[in-house]
Amino acid sequence: MDTQRFKRILKAGLIAAAMLLFVRPDAQAQQLKFEFRNPAFGGSYLNYSWLMSSAEAQKDYKEESSVSSYLRDPLEDFEQSVQRQILSNLSRELIYNRFRDLDLSKEGRYDLGDFVVQIVPGLTGIEILVQNVLTGDESTITIPNY
Repeated sequence: MDTQRFKRILKAGLIAAAMLLFVRPDAQAQQLKFEFRNPAFGGSYLNYSWLMSSAEAQKDYKEESSVSSYLRDPLEDFEQSVQRQILSNLSRELIYNRFRDLDLSKEGRYDLGDFVVQIVPGLTGIEILVQNVLTGDESTITIPNY
């Protein structure tokens, strides 16, 4: 019985010695390093094609053919151009009739329905204050002197 006990102890000792051979007592950790992949954020420019192909693979819609986007109806373009010119001339005439005597070098206040426009000339330039009477929102436009 003593020999069997000795064999078990010897066997356990050999297993423990073998395990100690595989475990290094001076194990060290390494520093983790983060790198961007996207070239737009400082990553390697070599990643560009991989990122682009990955983005293309994730698209779930089909692009229109490039030929159809260049085919425009000239009559429709002409109609839109005429409409823009008519509206531009109409708005120019309305502004001219309303503010014919507008002088930005003098202080003035104009009530335009829901908006109040106040012109304040100063040493640094002209300030135009636009206030929405309904909401109380204000905008300031500064035209500097040169």
